[in-house]
Amino acid sequence: EINGFGHRVVHGGETFSAPVIINDDVIKCIEECNELAPLHNPANLAGIRACMKALPEVPNVAVFDTAFHQTMPPKAFQYALPYEFYLENHVRRYGFHGTSHKYVTKTFAALINKPKNDVNVVTVHLGNGSSLTCVKNGKCIDTSMGMTPLQGVIMGTRCGDIDPALVVYLMKKRELTPDEIDSLMNKKSGLLGFSGVSSDMRDVESAAKKGNARASLMLEMWSYSIAKYINAYVGILPKTDAVIFTAGIGENAPDLRKIICENCAGLGIKLSENNNNIRGETGCVSADDSKVPVYVIPTNEELQIAQGTSELLMK
Repeated sequence: EINGFGHRVVHGGETFSAPVIINDDVIKCIEECNELAPLHNPANLAGIRACMKALPEVPNVAVFDTAFHQTMPPKAFQYALPYEFYLENHVRRYGFHGTSHKYVTKTFAALINKPKNDVNVVTVHLGNGSSLTCVKNGKCIDTSMGMTPLQGVIMGTRCGDIDPALVVYLMKKRELTPDEIDSLMNKKSGLLGFSGVSSDMRDVESAAKKGNARASLMLEMWSYSIAKYINAYVGILPKTDAVIFTAGIGENAPDLRKIICENCAGLGIKLSENNNNIRGETGCVSADDSKVPVYVIPTNEELQIAQGTSELLMK
């Protein structure tokens, strides 16, 4: 027996900060966010409509990737552009992977037997798409992705942070259309574009170990881009309970966690060689004398969506 459907919806804009039962008004709001997530929201809506058609009597719940980040203060989510762009075009930082960041935050709180609203952590979601979130008192106060998932750290095919003037420069120099520059930055850059090897971190690591200089430099650039955010976010928090690695790369790449943390030496972060040798399991991987504890916690976005759906339908 099915009591409800839980749907991951990538972009909820500023409208949604929690799971919501889907009705015509919610669908309209999701559609209005399609231009902010053109690859994801239309597909999410297709799944919603299919469930509504198959079992019209069963409620559907939308759980938004952007919702966890709606607690960011304006100083973190606003861009220094003319203010009318925010008012009229909703231009601001939204952040993504919120379901994952929320899940590992509350899992860590339970792990150390501390109320979620007392936890200060930096969550590091590393996969083909990657983002970091600064969590103060259980709430997001900053995150690395922006209005779209392109901003932030280097990813599988996304360039991450670059000088915005490069967009105009490359469009003129290479005679690129807006769609072509968008495809270049989102689908042909990152690990794939710079290394020339692959968007898969395992392939880039393998090439680096075989002496591929560009792959080796790519690993250094990638880890450095992540470490900069960790250093910044730990500096913002009054006290950091943990830096938490999660998602495919974060959970399963001890060597890469080591490289990232070596770039955080100024924070007093130290990994234990023995403890760090884990893959896909929960554990503290930092050394006893590390000033900031480091954990690995496997994410479970599906469970977080199911729990959010269940909690809402049981109210």
